[in-house]
Amino acid sequence: MGKRNSLLAALAIALCVLIPPVFAQTSDRVFELRIYTAHPGKFEAMKARFRDHIIPLFAKHGMTVIGFWTAADAPKSENTLTYVLAYPSREAAKKSWDAFRADPERLKVWAATEKDGPINLKVESMYVNPIDFSPIK
Repeated sequence: MGKRNSLLAALAIALCVLIPPVFAQTSDRVFELRIYTAHPGKFEAMKARFRDHIIPLFAKHGMTVIGFWTAADAPKSENTLTYVLAYPSREAAKKSWDAFRADPERLKVWAATEKDGPINLKVESMYVNPIDFSPIK
């Protein structure tokens, strides 16, 4: 098998391992859509906090990151971050958030990243359930 075929085979195996948890169907599985608006001049700090600190803490507390997005067009592309998390159930989501909020590491990150003032101007959250024709369940 050539080098290219070996890489393709490794990629195929990785996809088989990584994708099923996102598409797996469970009766209680719930998703959370979160939209964050940054204070003026704080959007880069917001993205850095998620990228460098928050994503690993989500994993630590059983929160599955489905994806992160920014708006395609201004003005929201300049201050708005959207992401989706998945949980086995609403109860699991509550437990995860409670543990995340109480985590000493998260508290330390918050204090350090907000030493020059708050980053988040507004946070919106909505739990959503997939419908019968959704490819993600």
